[in-house]
Amino acid sequence: MTMREGLVDFGGEGPPIVLLHGLMGRATTWWSVAQWLMRYGHVVGLDARGHGRARRTGPWHTEAFAADVAEVVTGLDEGPAVVIGHSMGGLHALVLAATHPDLVRAVVVEDMAPDQRGRTVEQWRGYFESWPVPFQSLAHVRRFFGSTGDYFVECFEERADGYHLIADLAYLYEIAAEWGRRDYWSFVDGVKCPLLVIEAGHSAMPAGQQAELAERAPGGGRHVVVAGAGHVVHDDAPLEYRGAVEAFLSEVLGR
Repeated sequence: MTMREGLVDFGGEGPPIVLLHGLMGRATTWWSVAQWLMRYGHVVGLDARGHGRARRTGPWHTEAFAADVAEVVTGLDEGPAVVIGHSMGGLHALVLAATHPDLVRAVVVEDMAPDQRGRTVEQWRGYFESWPVPFQSLAHVRRFFGSTGDYFVECFEERADGYHLIADLAYLYEIAAEWGRRDYWSFVDGVKCPLLVIEAGHSAMPAGQQAELAERAPGGGRHVVVAGAGHVVHDDAPLEYRGAVEAFLSEVLGR
């Protein structure tokens, strides 16, 4: 695995597979998934702007994030990519597929809905402000976040006074606020490549939308609900997640 600013190269050979994290995350949260994905192609992960080691400058709208991914895929120069996104990253993957169809071979969306209008950033603000920042250690981070502790230890860094999220909260509020103001169905209507939608059994997303997302995408979609799983399905139910993704990749990549 090699790293440069904002981009993690996990390794592997073949068609590009690009991993996009969710809000508050970073590319390295995909490490365990990347280990088995490498048999299918060249796996890279991208820190979204405002997160991890990526740039700290806006704009913060979804099309800008998708353009960042387009730049990475173009720079790899390995052909169209399979783009796999969790939550926010799933939204970015959809918009990328709609706006740059030549760069996307297939898309996997994990627990993200296209229309969350009416939701406000206050739910995020209250959640962030409940954190005991700075955390005293990575063990403290792991314990605080419980079932998602292993995920979040990747997202914190040590500073002089303790451990802090490697992201700017002000930017995260702006990103999440956009989701409450607009819907993204018009982009879904432009996804002409194969699509897999993996929904958490305990999803907090608006009911029914992820099934509609798979049904509505013109390129053909498949919808899988992973019973009992929380929002980070690939960590919460890794075997079920892997089975769904590998079956999908076997079809779209022929391997």
